[in-house]
Amino acid sequence: MVDDEENILETVAYALRREGYEVQTFVDGQKAWEAFQSRVPDLAILDIILPRMDGLQLCRGLRQLSETVPIIFLTSKIDEFDRVLGLELGADDYLCKPFSCRELVARVKVLFRRSMTRQNGTETSETLEAGHLQLDLNRFEARWKTVLVPLTVTEFRILHSLARFPGHVKTREQLMVAAYPDDTFVSDRTIDSHIKRLRRKFQELDPGFSAIETVHGLGYRLGPGVRQT
Repeated sequence: MVDDEENILETVAYALRREGYEVQTFVDGQKAWEAFQSRVPDLAILDIILPRMDGLQLCRGLRQLSETVPIIFLTSKIDEFDRVLGLELGADDYLCKPFSCRELVARVKVLFRRSMTRQNGTETSETLEAGHLQLDLNRFEARWKTVLVPLTVTEFRILHSLARFPGHVKTREQLMVAAYPDDTFVSDRTIDSHIKRLRRKFQELDPGFSAIETVHGLGYRLGPGVRQT
């Protein structure tokens, strides 16, 4: 956890340790980044405004080290642009200050449950295919034209919801339920940010990728670009 307010660090760290988690705390973004390079954490909680290196820079760097580690932003910057930007950089969730410590701990538990589901996938592979897209539902892995696409668990859940019924429109509300089945705190703009990041990841592998379509006023669908077979 990285936050320049020591009282917040102490309070949250105490609550997390009481739940059995090992917690390292930092008040300086640069020191946290040096620690991340030595050992990637299992989950990161980042403030945005930090000395020497801000939380957005930390998130960007951490995503270069790992595409899958869960990241939660804590921010006193309530402007929607800041929250959306953080999600587009690869964060899984965010909380605005002041926040409930109990709520933060609950969100940490949700993200760890998803992460453990990914890690504990069985050897028997259950797959879903839609044209060039292949999803391994046990390992939470996505492939496009046989190439692995590194996704967070949240991104995978959204893609899976779309891929189950190619061509059918999924509303933002439906995608929120799929992505955050244990969490009622997310907003529809969160889904927009994850969709944008999903598209960018696939387009980095295939510049012609256009399978995730926006249906204005409704939501999203997996369109003809998947070349359904």
